[in-house]
Order: sequence, then structure tokens, then C-alpha cells
Amino acid sequence: MTKKTVQITSVTLAQSAADTQSPSLQDMRIFLIVAQESSFSAAARLLGLSPASISRHMKALEDGLQVRLLNRTTRTLTLTEAGQLFSTKVEAILGDVSQMCEQLRDTNAKPQGLLRVNSRVLVGHEHICQLLPGFNSRYPDIRVDLSLSNETIDLVGNYIDLDIRIGQLPDSSLIAKKLIRSERWLCATPDYLAAHGDVPRSPADLTQFQCLTYRPGLEPVVWRFRKPGGQLEEISIDGFLQTNSGTALKICTLGGLGISLMPDWSVAREIQQGQLVRLLPDYEISFTTFENGIFAVYPAGRHFSMRSRVFIDYLTEYFRRLRHELKIDQ
Repeated sequence: MTKKTVQITSVTLAQSAADTQSPSLQDMRIFLIVAQESSFSAAARLLGLSPASISRHMKALEDGLQVRLLNRTTRTLTLTEAGQLFSTKVEAILGDVSQMCEQLRDTNAKPQGLLRVNSRVLVGHEHICQLLPGFNSRYPDIRVDLSLSNETIDLVGNYIDLDIRIGQLPDSSLIAKKLIRSERWLCATPDYLAAHGDVPRSPADLTQFQCLTYRPGLEPVVWRFRKPGGQLEEISIDGFLQTNSGTALKICTLGGLGISLMPDWSVAREIQQGQLVRLLPDYEISFTTFENGIFAVYPAGRHFSMRSRVFIDYLTEYFRRLRHELKIDQ
């Protein structure tokens, strides 16, 4: 904020204390839409009012505050310096009011309404879809809009309440709650290993095997191996198959096509049942960072609804049972 803006604000506040009247929430809402649309006519269409009514509201607002908020000609409508400041403050105030109203409704209401969830495809297919029947039985008044994507999307712009992600969160403007810690396991079918006649006994041995890789971008695939003592070894992988689909990777691995690196929560059951064999279990392995947990992510500053809260609690309970059932930590 410039020095000039501070001076204008001080004058305006001084005038407000002595002469002005507080604007109504209705006038603030109308003003904000006028500011966003830069047009009385466009704001009128959005609000179902006449342009003349919009004009009267804005005149009453400016008269009450005793400050000019809008510069208007026959062709253009822009905000004054005071109008720009007022617009910023009004947007924050109306957001706070909206959050307060939703929080008050939550205190006396059972969870209900629409919950918009986005999820990474593999965890969505294997677990989110599996737990929805139980969630629906417990919370029948919540409706779920589920989208699956491996792309990082704009949660606010797409009206997403929760995003289920894998791995570390780079965006500090979002809040992340870890649902389950996770490791990546190297695995292959017994038939593939038998046909090859051997198993890899060190990371370097993988160059002698057919490897299947998950490759979300264009960067070369590097698998990173870390021993308990912390020594790091990196192996460049250039196998028969590269895919941006974890589901496709798992299907091809189970089909005996080669060795892949998969999340433990995706392959633990198949390893338990003998369909897959875990390889090099003494290493921590990753193709990115070693933080591969599943996280529920949501925007900071937005009211955290009861719908979101109970869904996260249900996810946490589900994944805790899953790890125990599959003996992943043992």
C-alpha cells in the first residue's frame, strides 16, 4: 500500500467516525459485483435488478460513506483509490460473514449437502470408490461429486472441497492432512521372476530386468534407493513400458510384464495373497521424494465444513483399518 493510499484511508476513517453511516451488507454485495463486472447493467442482470436500482444503491453507499468509490462515464466504470480499498475490505468481510453463517448452521445441523472431492486416479479407483458405500450408510444426507485426475487442479477455481493427493504438498496456500503414511514397494509376479531365472539382489541388478515405470511428465525416470543408514543410490530406468496411469501399471505388473514400483496400499493385498513378490525390501524406494503418504488437501482461509470434516475422519478410519488388515507396518 502506498503512502498516498494510507493518507486517504486515514481521512476516510476520520470522516467515518464523525459523519458517515455504516453500509448495509446488501449494499456491500451490490458494490462488489459492480466492481467485479465494471458495469451497472451487467451487475443488474446478475442480481435481477434494474440499472436504475443499482445506481440508487451506489449513490446511497457513497453518500453514507461520504467518499467517492466509482468513476463513471457513459462508456466506462472504474474504481477510485478509495473504491479499490473498499472493494478489498468488502470481499474479506463478506467472506467472513458467509463462513460465520455456515459455521452457525453446522452447530445445529447434521452433515448434509454436496461434497466435491477430487482424487488421484489410482487411490480413487482402489480405495475412495470402495469406501463410499460405507460412508453413504453413515451419512446418507451428504451427496458426493467425485472427480478423478492425476493433474494438479485449482481447488478454488473448480469449487473443490477436498483433493486426495499422494506425496509432499508444494503449494503452501493449501492445507494438507495426512491420512496414511506410505512407502513404494518394488514388485513383480512369481511367474515373471521364474521365467527370468533370478531376482534382483541390489538396485544395480535392475538394469538386467524389464522394468515398468510411472512417468507423469517428460523427465527421465530415476528410481532412488535409500538404505536404513541413509546412503542414497540412484538408478536410471529405461524399461519396456512407461505410463502416466498407476492403474495401467498395476494391471501390466500383475500380467507378468516386469518389475514395477507401486504404493504399498495398492499392492499389499496381492503380495499377501502370493500374486506378487516384494523385491529389495531392505530399501526405501521412490521415484520422487520419500514422503509418499496420502493427503487430504483443502484451501486455506475457506470455512472447513462439517461435510469435509466427517469425510476426512472417515478416510482416516478407513486407511487405519486397511494398514492393520494388510499388515503393512509389520
